[in-house]
Amino acid sequence: EGVVDVLFEPAVTAFGSGHGVSSERDSQALIVRAAPGRGKTLTTALATRTIRPAFCDFSEPTKPTSPETPLVNLADIKKLHQKKYRQSFGHYLVEGEHLVLELQKAADRQPALTASELYVTGAYEHWQSPFRTHVISDRQMAQLADTRTPQGILAVVPMPERPAEPVPGEKTIYLHEVQDPGNLGTILRTLAWFGGFRCLLSPGSVDPFNPKVVRASMGALFHVPLETDVALTSLPDRYQSLACLDLNGGSMASRGFREHDCYLFGNEARGVPREALNQLKAVSYSIQGQGQIESLNLASAVNMCTYELMRDL
Repeated sequence: EGVVDVLFEPAVTAFGSGHGVSSERDSQALIVRAAPGRGKTLTTALATRTIRPAFCDFSEPTKPTSPETPLVNLADIKKLHQKKYRQSFGHYLVEGEHLVLELQKAADRQPALTASELYVTGAYEHWQSPFRTHVISDRQMAQLADTRTPQGILAVVPMPERPAEPVPGEKTIYLHEVQDPGNLGTILRTLAWFGGFRCLLSPGSVDPFNPKVVRASMGALFHVPLETDVALTSLPDRYQSLACLDLNGGSMASRGFREHDCYLFGNEARGVPREALNQLKAVSYSIQGQGQIESLNLASAVNMCTYELMRDL
């Protein structure tokens, strides 16, 4: 019985064979088959008891749109609210009508996104989508959703295997240990609005696939090339010229501000370590203001800088 519990842990049914694992079930045995080189073939007798997560209402099973679609383990989808399971399963959640529409538009240009799966309540049963769709109850949706009053539509989306390749003229925004999901989502939304930007996140930053970041980005997450766990020390090997913000820096309105390849922004409370900036030889600039406060919100600072970079002089 213990083996069966372990076999259900990374979910075979919820995420199909995308991780090199498939399952078959008959009345006597559960067989888990791994792709060559990715594990062993295991067979174990099924216990007489039924293994079901307590929070799921399996008296109201999911209703697939096609008969060959397997019953989905909703417990594994609920786990995607946690970073460790998003990383383990390689998927994240997108919730709400607007975000699903943005996902569908992005899937036209990014074939990997077509592997997304849609979960809807009866109100969205006839939603037009290229994704495999499952109809679930309102109660099940409330258990899966991150919001208090879910709209009744969410998608399980595969994480990108690799970022898009850089394109000529692309600028890079590097965020050092950004912590606030709302800040990151807002920044991604700004970068997607202007276009032509790549976003790098340092180790220790908030997970960009956190449900709060996904919602705050309003779909921008699908349109901005994104890299995670990028160390500060790696930047000189990738970019010839680096810039940062500082209270005593040069004018952001100067033409020189536009000549850099990568722009560094620090943690909301601590910024980028001064010693690191000195080692990187980053050129400092300042956002000129006339008020009495000494700092700007991180997202506001990034927004002003990206506008200045895109503004026609």
